[in-house]
Amino acid sequence: MKIQESAENYLESILMLKKSKGMVRSIDIVNVLEFSKPSVSVAMKNLRENGYIEMDSDGYITLLPPGQQIAEKMYERHTMISDWLKSLGVDPKVAVQDACRMEHVISEETFEAMKKHMKSGG
Repeated sequence: MKIQESAENYLESILMLKKSKGMVRSIDIVNVLEFSKPSVSVAMKNLRENGYIEMDSDGYITLLPPGQQIAEKMYERHTMISDWLKSLGVDPKVAVQDACRMEHVISEETFEAMKKHMKSGG
């Protein structure tokens, strides 16, 4: 399942907001990602039409199973890569920014190898 990096970022942001706030609306995504309301609105429409999210009549967003799967994958990558970079001595702010870019381009094979290496105490 290959989707655009921007869609991966939106799904990951929805997951992170849900973890911190419990409920997620488009305005929350606007505030976190600092995108315009129209941009977020178009993105939510696309995610909804492609079966990644659903939105109730009050505007609350729920990740559907395909969206949840992508969001969790991106969140795991982001967390692990940023933690790894920090452990190497990279400034935490830089580590988070770099992880945000790296999480989208790293292959599954490389990520799994990094994960295995980190779990073995490497």
